Amino acid sequence: VQLQASGGGLVQAGGSLRLACSASGRISSINVMGWYRQAPGKQRELVATISGDGTTNYADSVKGRFTISRDNAKNTVYLEMNSLKSEDSSIYYCNAYIRVLFRSNEYWGQGTLVTVSS
Repeated sequence: VQLQASGGGLVQAGGSLRLACSASGRISSINVMGWYRQAPGKQRELVATISGDGTTNYADSVKGRFTISRDNAKNTVYLEMNSLKSEDSSIYYCNAYIRVLFRSNEYWGQGTLVTVSS
C-alpha cells in the first residue's frame, strides 16, 4: 500500500492551493484519512481528518479556510486551502488507516511542500 501526495507549491499570501493524496495497493477499505503538516523545527501537527462516513475535524488554525474531502471510489483525499497565510508554510503529509484483508495499519504519504510568500 502506498500514499502518493501532490499539489504543493509556492503561492502568495491570500492565495489557494489544492492538495491530493491517492492510496494504491491491495486495499480492502480505508477508514480515516487526513492531512498533517510539519514546519522546520516544529512537531508534526494535525491539519484535518475525514472519516469514512464524511465526518470532518479541523485544527483551529485552519477552520474556515481549509476544506478536507474524499473520493472513496478513487481512494483519494483532498485538502482545499484558501486564504493561505505565511504560517501555513510547511511540508504537508497525508495519512490514512487502511485495511488490507483482515489487518488495519496506518500509512503516511511522502509529503508535499507548501510555501506561502508574504
